[in-house]
Amino acid sequence: MRPRLDPLTIAAVTVAIIAVSSSGALIAYAAAPALAIAFWRNALAVGVLAPVAVARRRDELRGLRAKGALRWCLLAGVALAVHFATWVPAPKLTTVATATALVATQPVWAGLIAVGQGRRLGRLTWLGIATAVVGAAVTAGVDFTSGGHTALLGDVLAVAGGLMAAVYTSLGEKARSQTSTTTYTTVCYSVCAALLLAVCLIFGVQLSGYTGSTWLALLALTAGAQLLGHSLLNYALHKISATTISVLVLLEVPGAALLGWAWLGQTPRPAAWPGILLLVSGVAVVVLGARRAPVPPTPDPLDLDLDTEPVTPAGRSDRRPPRASDR
Repeated sequence: MRPRLDPLTIAAVTVAIIAVSSSGALIAYAAAPALAIAFWRNALAVGVLAPVAVARRRDELRGLRAKGALRWCLLAGVALAVHFATWVPAPKLTTVATATALVATQPVWAGLIAVGQGRRLGRLTWLGIATAVVGAAVTAGVDFTSGGHTALLGDVLAVAGGLMAAVYTSLGEKARSQTSTTTYTTVCYSVCAALLLAVCLIFGVQLSGYTGSTWLALLALTAGAQLLGHSLLNYALHKISATTISVLVLLEVPGAALLGWAWLGQTPRPAAWPGILLLVSGVAVVVLGARRAPVPPTPDPLDLDLDTEPVTPAGRSDRRPPRASDR
């Protein structure tokens, strides 16, 4: 049984949802190329994580290849780079609310990946997938029939971003079964940043010379969605189930819509709202209907503890039982 909720955990989840909800609005606001935004949010995150990893996880970093975890970290970094390369342009092409709703289809793609791996899905999960697909089709159809070809491209990129997020998560689960959070994210973000930098240099994407407000948006994006949001959600896992967290994260869709309206004056076309509602409802049904294995303990996001216990393939430390602070 999980411990009872406390005000700190509730506050952590609230802040995390606000942080991830701000992603689309900050991307749309930043006066910088989409690929450059994707690069900087990862590069700045590496600047925060790498010193901690080198100081506290040096031996683990050196042993990644021997444990066979290095390839999963590298592949996850590649998937994350493709995710950002498709997702970040989306809010600039369509509305923040629509892009956020479409990229939130990640659980749907995760379910289909599970089918490809030979797993069975329940009827409720299939119902959710069908509902989400209909919702996505309605939303994209509104943009197409309205002549918004640019918005339609944003819709397609957002869906692709959701697909690659599912691939990234699947690969990350394999890596995290053998590595700490800090080691995994440092390697993964580094690979992602390096690939995005290469793409930016090849295509001549401007990486500097931005206004002060754009740099502030990039810093806020890194501190908020990239670091703070996901870290606090990981922290909350010691008292809230992963399924509940996945449903709560769907609150970023109305949160992003509200921020897009209040800050940028964006609102989806009225005819798109039924599709967005169907989409979010379908994803929620997928999350609730999926049968998920017990979630292994997730360490403190920066591993700032006094122990450096090795991680076994089961995802738990060698010491039993695991402590709540290791989650």
